[in-house]
Amino acid sequence: MSTPSPGQVIEADTYKPGSTISDWRPEDTGFWASTGRKVANRNLWISIPALMLGFVVWQVWSVTVVKLNDVGFGFSKSQLFWLTAIPGITGGTFRILYTFIGPIFGERKFTAFSTIILVAPMLWLGFALQDTGTPYWELALIAAVCGIGGANFASSMANIGFFFPKKEKGSANGLNGGLGNLGVSIVQLVAPLVITAAVLGAPAGGPQHDSAKNTDVWLQNGAFLWVPLLVIMALLAWFFMNDLKVAAAPFSQQKIIFKRKHNWLMTWLYVGTFGSFIGFAAGLPLLIKDNFQAQGYQATTYAWIGPAIGALTRWLGGSLSDKVGGARVTLLSFVGMAASLVVVIFALPHSGDQGSFWTFYVGFLCAFFFSGIGNGSTFRQIPVIFRDWHSKSAEGKGPDAQAAALKQSEMEAGAVTGFSSAIAAYGFFFIPAMFANFPVTSALWCFIGFYATCLVVCWWFYARKGAEAPS
Repeated sequence: MSTPSPGQVIEADTYKPGSTISDWRPEDTGFWASTGRKVANRNLWISIPALMLGFVVWQVWSVTVVKLNDVGFGFSKSQLFWLTAIPGITGGTFRILYTFIGPIFGERKFTAFSTIILVAPMLWLGFALQDTGTPYWELALIAAVCGIGGANFASSMANIGFFFPKKEKGSANGLNGGLGNLGVSIVQLVAPLVITAAVLGAPAGGPQHDSAKNTDVWLQNGAFLWVPLLVIMALLAWFFMNDLKVAAAPFSQQKIIFKRKHNWLMTWLYVGTFGSFIGFAAGLPLLIKDNFQAQGYQATTYAWIGPAIGALTRWLGGSLSDKVGGARVTLLSFVGMAASLVVVIFALPHSGDQGSFWTFYVGFLCAFFFSGIGNGSTFRQIPVIFRDWHSKSAEGKGPDAQAAALKQSEMEAGAVTGFSSAIAAYGFFFIPAMFANFPVTSALWCFIGFYATCLVVCWWFYARKGAEAPS
C-alpha cells in the first residue's frame, strides 16, 4: 500500500480487533492521537493478563514444593530446590526460541497459541499431585514443561514495544512486564489459599492429608484453578489483539543482533536485574521454610510480597527512566540490590544464632524493590540505544534512509529485548540451584560480586560523561 502522509488517518476498520495492521506510525502525533493510542492500549491490556498467567504457570512450583513433603512425598531438601529450579532451564531456553518465532508468525496468533498450550502442564500437574506415589522423574518433567510459561515474556515484551512511541516505551514496557511479573506473586498468594478447601468441587479430586497442620488440603487446586483463565485469555488474544507487519521479521534479519555489542552488554545487565528478581522469587519460599519455619514463620504467608513489590516497581523504573535516563536508574538498582543482600547475609542464622527473620525479610523486600526498578530501566535503555545508534548511522542520507534506520532499530530492539530476557531467565534456575548446592551466604556474596561487574559495565558504556551510548 502507499505510504500515508504525516497526520493522515487510515480507515478505522484497518485497525479493528483481530486484524493485521500494515501501516503503523506511533511517532506521528496526529496518527497516535486519533488511532494509535487506542489500538496500542487495547493490545497492551490483553497482553498483560496473558503474560501474567504465563508467569503463574512458570512459578507454580515455587509454592507447590513447600507442601509436597507435608502430604507424603518425602523428597530431600536438594530435590525440592531442584524442582523449583528446573522450570528456569526450559523457561530460558524457550525464551530464545520465542524471541524469534513470534515476529515470524505474528504476535497475535502466537500470543493465543503460547497461552493455550499452558493448559496441558496445569492439568498434568493437578492429576500428578493427587498421587503421592508419583515418581520424582515425572514431577521433574512436569516442572520442565511448566517452564514454557516463562517463555511468553520474550515474545510479549518484544511485541508491545512496537506499538508505542519512543517517549512512552518505558512506561508501556514497564506496565506489560511489571504487571505480567505480578503473576509470580499471584500464584504464591492464591495457590496456598485455594488448596485449603474443595473450592473447585468434586471434579477436581479428593483431598490429601497435611501432616504438618493435621488437616486436609487439595494441592491440585493450585494447578486446576488456572485452566479456565488460560482458555479465556487465549481466546481474547486471538480475537482482540493485532498483528503488526512492521514487527514481522524472519530470523535471517533478526540474527544481526548477535553482531551487536550492545546486545551482549544489555543482556549482562538484565541478567543482574531480572535474573535476580525471578531467581529470588523461586528460591525465597524454601529459604524461609529452611531457616525460619522453626521460629513460626510460614513461607506461604510472606514469600509472595517480595515478587509483588518487584513486579510493581518495574513500571516505576520504566517511568522514572523516561524522565531521568535509564542508565542512571540502572546504576541505582545495582547499588540497592548489593546493599540489600549484605543486610540479608548478616540476618541469616549462623554459628548457633537464630538470626533475625524481620531483618532478613526486609532485606529481601528491598532487593526485590531495586530489581524491579532495574527491570524497568534496562528495558527502557534498549530501544533508546538502538534507535540513537541507527539514527546516527543514517544522518545526512535523507528521509528514506532515516525511515529505514528507524524500522531497523525497532526490529533489533525487539529482538534484543527478547534475547536478553531469555538469558536472564536462567536466573530462575541458577539461583535456586546455588542455594541447593552451596551455603546460602556464599551464594549471596557471589551475587553481590556480579552486581559489581554490572555497575562497571553500566557506568562505562551508558552512564558516564562521554559514554559510548548514553541512555
